[in-house]
Amino acid sequence: MRIVGIEGGPWEGLVRAPARVPLSSRPWRSVAYLLGGFLVALVWLAGTVVLLVVGVVTVPIVVGVPLLRLLPRWAETLGRVERARLRLVDGRPAPDPHHGRPLLREAATWREAGHGLLLCLLGPLNAVALLVLALLVGGPLLAPFWRLLPFAPSANPSWQKVTSDPALAWGASLAGLVLLVLAAYLVTAVAAAEAGLARTLLTQPPEEELELRLIEVDRSRARLADAFDSERRRLERDLHDGTQQRLTGLMMTLGLVKMELAGADPEARKLVERAHREAGETLAELQDLVRGIHPPILTDRGLEGALAEAAERCPVPVTVRVETSHGRPPESVESALYFAGCEALTNLAKHSGASGAELLLRDAPGRIVLQVNDDGAGGADTAAGTGLVGLADRVAAVGGTVSLSSPEGGGTTLRVEVTWTS
Repeated sequence: MRIVGIEGGPWEGLVRAPARVPLSSRPWRSVAYLLGGFLVALVWLAGTVVLLVVGVVTVPIVVGVPLLRLLPRWAETLGRVERARLRLVDGRPAPDPHHGRPLLREAATWREAGHGLLLCLLGPLNAVALLVLALLVGGPLLAPFWRLLPFAPSANPSWQKVTSDPALAWGASLAGLVLLVLAAYLVTAVAAAEAGLARTLLTQPPEEELELRLIEVDRSRARLADAFDSERRRLERDLHDGTQQRLTGLMMTLGLVKMELAGADPEARKLVERAHREAGETLAELQDLVRGIHPPILTDRGLEGALAEAAERCPVPVTVRVETSHGRPPESVESALYFAGCEALTNLAKHSGASGAELLLRDAPGRIVLQVNDDGAGGADTAAGTGLVGLADRVAAVGGTVSLSSPEGGGTTLRVEVTWTS
């Protein structure tokens, strides 16, 4: 059975294979972890006292303030050392909870300082407990060798009987071995508990880490969408200012040639007229392509003007209603909403069988909604290849959502909503 949260953690050995713990390196690593905590506590406490004393007794403006500002850095240093020490008993990664903000304003800094105070309490207790445990285990375990010692316990009358009787001595040694096994489990469990507490205080909570990753994913998605829109605008400018202008010049040249060939060979005139016509068709296709990449009207007149122009081109009568008063949204949002509106109008003309429709655009601070309603046959299906899936993906790229309501015989309502932060 898979136990979530155990893999690689300090409790893994005790839970998965408890019989192997006494013969593994876990008890010794646990002892090193507990004793290391005592040494770290001594160093951290001494450094903290020095910083406080020097910061208080010196002139605050000259020396004191800079020294007191070192206290958060000192707590952060403790956190780094403790996260590194966790590897003795916990094999999982221990991510740094700091995010580059001023340390005094971070909860992680205060948690690290709190862990330092807790370590100052637990460290000496652990050291004393380990010393007592070593005496309790080592005394019986080494009973056969007591008589070789020039001092107690062999000189003590209460232990003389044990040292003089080999059977009792080896019996005590056997009891010491049992105590050693029990001590291995005890030390491993205590170290695992303290390591779990340290991980809670010194690392980033899983839900916070997930939230930050989601924020970074959203930011990355927004950067990709902005880069994609910028590249599309560059391509549109290159086509509009370069290829389209050259095609226009070619058409003018062919028009002049037609005039010059007014009385020439009819076959030659037909070829020129054909070339002129094909150049005109190519120019029209190029203009449609440019409009599909990034319509100039979207840049010039904004989203309202671009959607109104798209509604005029729709063969179905479309009433445009605009309720906006909070300025233009980001360019990537404008572009996504424009193409969503164009896709909705295209589907309306091709599939709805509607006699009329309404396009509504309204906004609020950091939020804009586009809604297209028609009185058609309804029954729109995202799996029918009408472009709704691509529309939803495009809107999702800028953090928006798409909802569709299309009951049979009840018309279709497409709603696109996008929110953003300034």
